[in-house]
Amino acid sequence: MLAIHNAANRGITLPSRCLKSEIEPTAPRILEGVTSPAALPSWTAPFEGDLSGDLQLALRLADAADAVSMARFDAPDLDVSVKADASYVTEADLATERALRDMLRAERPDDAVFGEEFGETTGSDRQWVIDPIDGTSNYLKGIPMWATLIALVIDGVPRVGVVSQPAIGRRWWAATGHGAWTDTASGSPRRLSVSRVDRVADASVSFQSITQWDDAGYTDSLLRLTRATWRDRGYGDAWPYMLLAEGRLEFVGEFDVKEYDIAAHVPIVMEAGGRFTDIEGADSLASRSSMATNGILHNAFLDLIHR
Repeated sequence: MLAIHNAANRGITLPSRCLKSEIEPTAPRILEGVTSPAALPSWTAPFEGDLSGDLQLALRLADAADAVSMARFDAPDLDVSVKADASYVTEADLATERALRDMLRAERPDDAVFGEEFGETTGSDRQWVIDPIDGTSNYLKGIPMWATLIALVIDGVPRVGVVSQPAIGRRWWAATGHGAWTDTASGSPRRLSVSRVDRVADASVSFQSITQWDDAGYTDSLLRLTRATWRDRGYGDAWPYMLLAEGRLEFVGEFDVKEYDIAAHVPIVMEAGGRFTDIEGADSLASRSSMATNGILHNAFLDLIHR
């Protein structure tokens, strides 16, 4: 167990068994051995069911998650440990996912669940995909840029998505055929729409992490991307996708992402008029890469990255 102390500077003490040098190394190339997206359904496939009840449940799940996560945010005695992959997990990650699973067990007992902290249940064509705290490293340092991600994937297609960032008082949500929305200061929802920027040279992009791109062997592509566009920044984890859905960015790309890192973003971006694929242009949650754009520039960005 890690001990977090000194709320001002968030010093972290690691016992010797948790030192990074003693943790088994992960695979050197994160894109190897991933599931081929060739047989997966298209994310633009039509859906004729009624998602309104599922969307309302997802929003209530977000309410419950916010209450649990905010209760321990910036706590000086927050418990933190190191997982097998050398990433951090806090007591709040665990408690938040437990709360979500309890609600789903009560209200959707026949649905499957895939969560970051407690794994996957199967046996249904409906699966709730949840990341209780996306941006745990920010959470444990008292930085408010973290989110709870909740998605409903039906027959392999993300159909419902909610992204809640309670530390900054923001939330975004969408369901196939229902549009993408965010809350406003007045309390009324505002419909989201991606930008109409149609030139790469005028685009604002978020690349998330230089290390991700470098580890994946895409450093040259990142340099081409940043040199060809108007503005480049690394805005964080979930937030850049929401900025794109709001029309404030034209591209978001990252690597080493799991299904629960991106599933909630897909319907929000797509219902806002954008496009979401992996870095190869395929509709896949399992490729360990993601690329979201305003749609207009999607193929241009693919060409630029793979030139």
